[in-house]
Amino acid sequence: MKLINTLRDIWKIEELKQKLILTLGLIVVYRFMAQVPLPGIDPLQLTALKSQTSEGLLGLLNAFTGGAFSRASIMALGIMPYISASIVVQLMGIAVPYLQKLQKDGESGRKKITQITRWLTIGITLVQAPTYITAIKTQFGLPEQAFLVSGGAFWFSSIILLTAGTIFAMWLGERITDKGVGNGISLLITVGIIANFPGAFMQELVSKTSNAGAGGFMMILLEIFVWFVVILLSVLLVTAVRKIAVQYARRTVVGDIKDVTGARQYIPLKLNAAGVMPIIFAQAIMFLPVALARKFPALSELQDMNGLWYNVLFAVLIIIFSYFYTAITIPTNKMADDLKRSGGFIPGIKPGSDTAERLDSVLSRITFPGSLFLAGLSILPAIIVQFGVQQSWAMFYGGTSLIIMVGVAIDTIQQINSYLLNSHYDGLMKTGTSRKSLK
Repeated sequence: MKLINTLRDIWKIEELKQKLILTLGLIVVYRFMAQVPLPGIDPLQLTALKSQTSEGLLGLLNAFTGGAFSRASIMALGIMPYISASIVVQLMGIAVPYLQKLQKDGESGRKKITQITRWLTIGITLVQAPTYITAIKTQFGLPEQAFLVSGGAFWFSSIILLTAGTIFAMWLGERITDKGVGNGISLLITVGIIANFPGAFMQELVSKTSNAGAGGFMMILLEIFVWFVVILLSVLLVTAVRKIAVQYARRTVVGDIKDVTGARQYIPLKLNAAGVMPIIFAQAIMFLPVALARKFPALSELQDMNGLWYNVLFAVLIIIFSYFYTAITIPTNKMADDLKRSGGFIPGIKPGSDTAERLDSVLSRITFPGSLFLAGLSILPAIIVQFGVQQSWAMFYGGTSLIIMVGVAIDTIQQINSYLLNSHYDGLMKTGTSRKSLK
C-alpha cells in the first residue's frame, strides 16, 4: 500500500513526472537504436558472432551494450569508449598540471574537462571501430554471405556509423543526467545489462526444468534466494560508511544567546570508495594475460574465466586497484585543509597534517575489507558456475554487472526521494503532510 502511495505521489509532482518521462523516453530510443544493424550486414547470419560473445570477456562487453555487440549494431561499441575516455582523463589529472588546474577551476574547469573527454571519446572510437569490424570479418567465423557489401564503402560507412552511435549514446547519457533522473551514462549501461536478464533467466529455467537431475523448480527457487542475498550484500557494500566525528569550535554570538556549543558532525568515508572502477581496471589488465596464454601454453589456465588462477589473479588486481583508485580520488590532504579553514577538527587530533594522517589511516583500514568484499563479489559468478548454473545467469550474481545495477538503483532512488522530501511527505512516511497544504 505504501509503495502505491509513493508511486501516486511521484506522479503528482509535475517536475519529477516530466523528468521520469524524459528519462524513460531516451532509454527507449537507446534500446531501439541498439537493434539497428550496420548497413551491409545480414542480421540473420550472425549466429557465430552471438555464440562467441555469449561468455568470457566478450560476453561481459556484450552485456554492457545490451546485446548490440553481438548483433553488429550501429551501437555495438555503446558507451564504453566514453567510459574509457573518462578513466584516461581522470588518471591523467594526477600527472598533467593543466588538468589539475582545470579540476580546481570549478564549473568552468569541469566543462573544459567534459569537452576534452568528448574529443578523446571520438578518438578512441575511431580506433575501436575498425578493430571491431576486423574482428567480425576475420575472428568470429561469419560466413561470406553475412556481408552484403564489401570493400572501402563498407569500411568507411561502418566506422562512421559506429562512431556516430557512440556519440549519440554519449549525448543521450548527458541529456538524462541534465534533464532526467539519475546518472545517464550509468543508466544506459544498467539498461543494457538488464536487457539480458529475461533471456538469461529463461535459459536457466529451461536448463533446470528440462533435465531430470538438474533440480527443477526447487533449484530455481534456491538460486533466486541466493541471488537476493547477494543483492543485499551488494547494497551493504555500496552504502556502508565509516563516520569520522568532527567538532566545530565553540562560538560566541551577539544577542540573547551568548555562547553556542560547537556542533558535532561527521565525515562519511565509504567502505568501497572506488565503486566499480577497480573491477573495470582489473578486467582491462586481464586482457594481457589472456593474450599471453594463447602464445605460452604454460599460462593456458588463464584463458578460462571460471578457472582458479584466472580468478586468483583477478581478485588480487581488484584489491590493488581498490587502494590505488581510492588514493587518487579521496584527497585526504585537501579534506584536512578544508576542515581547518572552516573551523572544524577531529576530537583529539590536531588540525592540518595530523588530521590528514588520521583520515588516511582510517581510509586505508576500511579499504582493505571493502576491497576483499568487492573481490569476493567479483569472482562469485565463477564460483556459481561450478554448481551447474548457466554462465549468462551466473553473471547476475556478482561482478561489475551487479555492482553497477545496485549502485545505479540506489542513486536513482535517492534522487527520487529528494524530490518527494521537497514536495510531499506522504510517499515516504506512514504519517506525513504535504508542504503545499501547510502554506
